[in-house]
Amino acid sequence: MLQQRQSKAYMKRKMTDTEQCNAIAQGTHRNPFAFLGPHRIAGSRRVRCFQPAADTVSLIDARGKILSAMAKIHDGGVFDGLLPQRLRRYALRVTTRDGAVFDVEDPYRFPSALGEMDLYLLGEGSDQHIFKKLGSHVMRIAGVSGTRFSVWAPNASRVSVIGDFNHWDGRLHVMRLHPGNGIWEIFVPAATHGANYKYEIQDSGGNLLPLKSDPYAGYHESPPGNASVVFDTRYTWKDDVWMAQRSPTPKMDQPIAIYEVHPGSWRRKDDGSYLGYRALADELVNYVSDMGFTHIELLPVTEHPFDGSWGYQPIGLFAPTQRFGTPDDFRYFVDRCHAASISIIVDWVPAHFPKDEHGLARFDGTALYEHADPRKGEHADWGTLVFNYGRREVVNYLIGSALYWINELHIDAIRVDAVASMLYLDYSREDGEWIPNEHGGNQNLEAVEFLKRFNSELHAAGASTFAEESTAWPGVSRPVNAGGLGFTYKWNMGWMNDTLSYMSENPVHRTHHHDKMTFGLVYAFDENFVLPLSHDEVVHGKRSILGRMPGDDWQRFANLRAYYAFMYAHPGKKLTFMGNEIAQQHEWNHDQSLDWHLLEQPEHAGIQKLVRDLNNLYRNTPALHEVDFDAHGFEWIDYNDRDNSILSWIRRDHSGSFVVAVSNFTPVVRENYSIGVPASGTYTELLNTDSERYDGSGIVNDVLHTNDYSQHGRADSLNLRLAALATIIIKLSDGN
Repeated sequence: MLQQRQSKAYMKRKMTDTEQCNAIAQGTHRNPFAFLGPHRIAGSRRVRCFQPAADTVSLIDARGKILSAMAKIHDGGVFDGLLPQRLRRYALRVTTRDGAVFDVEDPYRFPSALGEMDLYLLGEGSDQHIFKKLGSHVMRIAGVSGTRFSVWAPNASRVSVIGDFNHWDGRLHVMRLHPGNGIWEIFVPAATHGANYKYEIQDSGGNLLPLKSDPYAGYHESPPGNASVVFDTRYTWKDDVWMAQRSPTPKMDQPIAIYEVHPGSWRRKDDGSYLGYRALADELVNYVSDMGFTHIELLPVTEHPFDGSWGYQPIGLFAPTQRFGTPDDFRYFVDRCHAASISIIVDWVPAHFPKDEHGLARFDGTALYEHADPRKGEHADWGTLVFNYGRREVVNYLIGSALYWINELHIDAIRVDAVASMLYLDYSREDGEWIPNEHGGNQNLEAVEFLKRFNSELHAAGASTFAEESTAWPGVSRPVNAGGLGFTYKWNMGWMNDTLSYMSENPVHRTHHHDKMTFGLVYAFDENFVLPLSHDEVVHGKRSILGRMPGDDWQRFANLRAYYAFMYAHPGKKLTFMGNEIAQQHEWNHDQSLDWHLLEQPEHAGIQKLVRDLNNLYRNTPALHEVDFDAHGFEWIDYNDRDNSILSWIRRDHSGSFVVAVSNFTPVVRENYSIGVPASGTYTELLNTDSERYDGSGIVNDVLHTNDYSQHGRADSLNLRLAALATIIIKLSDGN
């Protein structure tokens, strides 16, 4: 605030014309709108302009007629001329010292394009359409086409927009400051769609900072440059019907089978280059549709400087990364997904941002987006900075970004990365490296309030939200009005860790770890859980999912098939990372394509067929998805057969219809294995992971008839053939 008051005092101080001309020519004037452009001076209307390359400048009218020659009043290129009393529109005709002549609009004749309500909402930090106010926007003002640039830099003494349109000269387009909220703005007629630009900022002491990209830019320059790009969308959406079905109330009983994708390494061209958004719109969408997944989740596609971050260190939260095409190419990709009835989730990172000097770090010379104190403002693990959730403008920036992706780019849901790092002040910090909250605790109360507002506003916009949260924080997916954080879903990291640990055990030892497969049901209905086998589980020495399976090759694939079917029959929505469905042998490598050639081998093709069949069975069987978040949808038959490492359970839908699932996690065939079932009659297999279709041994059950002796507390039972390392899903046949 002191710096803002000093800036206001500077702007109010009376400067002589000579001082002002010197400041204009040197690029140190803090309020050029008060001196340049049209002004009434001594009873006449006069225009001052700054054209440092000009030999002469004339005022012309809208038809190009010369009105008057302007006098050069400063050797640096400041000109002054008389403007006829009744003329409102004028332009400048410039003759350079080498004889070139061109006409140019005077940017200092245009009024602010931000209204009082815009400025009020921006200052209050409550503008849900902030992406329409800040950043670069092609528009017409007073019949003239150009681009309005707006940026928040409250502690700067001067902000200029520089780019292709002004030879990157920071003196030419010094912006107008709205001192009440620190917004700088200017309309530049010469700036058009496709122009590269940056902000040249002087801190409160007049020192030039490293050139900054626009935090609100919708598009960025390709490497090695890091400029922002003016982008005026030309895209016509075709998903009106899809968008009209959005609702503030999520449909929790719908099937959700998510295919998590890193677009740069799902598949590449023969020369190793990326598939663009438009190629992915065909190849990826067709593949996902054929495989039966309901959702695509993209690892972060917000702009980021370093490929190796996988997008998790963003630098442009309003821009689809240029790596795969333009924002309109991305719109086409989303449109194609919706046409194929596939929902889009995008990973989004409000937890931290990189220190790259052209980004948000010390944006106006101060800790503007981050905390000044590194005990609150830095993540040592990642070498990144933490957003200041206590600052209303920062919260408005983040939520504005999320709403931009939902409303302007039509994605359907956002998955928030690293929520635990936001919730805890002592996250990955030792004693003395963090500051307790006002109550002396380790909860980041400001982040909690941010997440509640984020979830409330996204749900109101008809979107869903997913939390990657790895602790026991209560109520992550409980509604805000019920005391929760308000996420729609939470990743079940405990289930993932426990079950992968169990599956990594040699089957002979699994009897001692049986609880790892059952413990998840103790808390399965405390949150709205997603069961994730994500990218984080196939990197950094963890091995691929197949690579975790013990035994010889046959056993490894059988283990994997049994585990996948166990997952699909377990309560909770489903997520699998690309490559899991073809049983990648090696860990994921973001620098290359998946090993699609593996599908030439029957065991890998069998895994893919199984995942396709599981998706279709899951989608078409209400008992497997309708009641995921309530204990009424699940019932154990026997969770305690640890000696045989066998689990059996029931899944029910709203109407009470059910399926039965049984998993045998030992390499031993069990003949006449008896389980109690809810009703008498004839049962048939819906799926058996040992089927020859999946490159299994073919030990399956044909028609099953109940026996009239009790088992597991039930009046009726079945005798099953359980293949080694296999999961079966059966149902009561129609007509019983």
